[in-house]
Amino acid sequence: MTHRWIAAQGEFDEIVDVLCAQPRYAADTEFHRERTYYPRLALLQLAWDDEIVLIDPLAVDMSSLGRLFASESLAVFHAAQQDLDVLTQVCGCVPNRLFDTQLAAGFTGYSTPSLLSLLQAELAVTASKGDRLTDWLRRPLTADQQTYAAGDVAHLLQLHDQLSDKLAALGRLDWALDACEELRVRPTGAVDPEQAWLRLKDVRVLKSRSRGVAQAVTAWRERRAAVADVPVRQILPDLAILGISQKHPTTQTDLAHCRGVEERHSRGALGAEILAAVADGLQRDVPAPTPDGDDLDRSLRPAVTLVSAWVGEVARSERIDTTLLATRADLVALLRGDSDARLAHGWRGALLGDGIRRLVEGRAGLTFDGNGGLRLIPVS
Repeated sequence: MTHRWIAAQGEFDEIVDVLCAQPRYAADTEFHRERTYYPRLALLQLAWDDEIVLIDPLAVDMSSLGRLFASESLAVFHAAQQDLDVLTQVCGCVPNRLFDTQLAAGFTGYSTPSLLSLLQAELAVTASKGDRLTDWLRRPLTADQQTYAAGDVAHLLQLHDQLSDKLAALGRLDWALDACEELRVRPTGAVDPEQAWLRLKDVRVLKSRSRGVAQAVTAWRERRAAVADVPVRQILPDLAILGISQKHPTTQTDLAHCRGVEERHSRGALGAEILAAVADGLQRDVPAPTPDGDDLDRSLRPAVTLVSAWVGEVARSERIDTTLLATRADLVALLRGDSDARLAHGWRGALLGDGIRRLVEGRAGLTFDGNGGLRLIPVS
């Protein structure tokens, strides 16, 4: 399939009008985020019927996408999470309807397949690998870059048909659609500055007052990076935050002696801002972060491992990607009795609920089946 390059606002708006009336369209993005705080959209690929267009977001106002996303037209992506993040940044919303071929394939025996492997296995299409590290912000893009980008959406609608048929035959189409909806409504965008400290390495070893400092300084870094639109590491590296959190500096001289702190961090306005964040953090009472399961009743903690084994066995026997069935947080939520636990409702509850209840209540145990798997056995 040939493609068209779109760098004029009028043409882009016309395409949005056309797609709003289509039942579905394929979409993909190319973006960079290594030099900025927010991901920077470098290219949007769209396909429908026999058309493929490459939209240049450096030349047109992408807010017109809001009209498309608000329509009933189904957006078909592969591995959509990062695409949704960058599109939220660009136009403030995500598609009203979404189908993710990677997620859907997980219900037919695949485990987080790449688009290349899925196209080869399902459609016998050998797609170009291209250059994963190419500069998509360069203009003009080469013919090879454009061809590679167009290939990412060229077969998505055919793949949508193929997977939908397989899922319907398995009786799992509704399961896949539910998973796609969970992805669609999942929060996107920048991290909450007040929660950013939890991503620091070794944060769990910090003492009480040090946790407050780490939270405050990391939140300051997050906000400053967002305003400047630069990666957080350019504001202050993680090592410096951990060093500051342990030393609690009160002067710029103290600050300069903290591990990981460079001269530019400890002087002038930047140093003053960091010290203000330290002072703020010392007034905070921040509890230690608890791993999933630590807030469970002690008698139920061993059940997390036991139930995890059963979930893995069900995933293997039913040929469903384990990550789609249950995360550790899902298991903890169920064992804790949360009313909104995903494993207590819907297709997950129907598939796993009875076995999990029998295990937790002591009415069943697990044993090897002699063929490399596990099976539930009744316990009298």
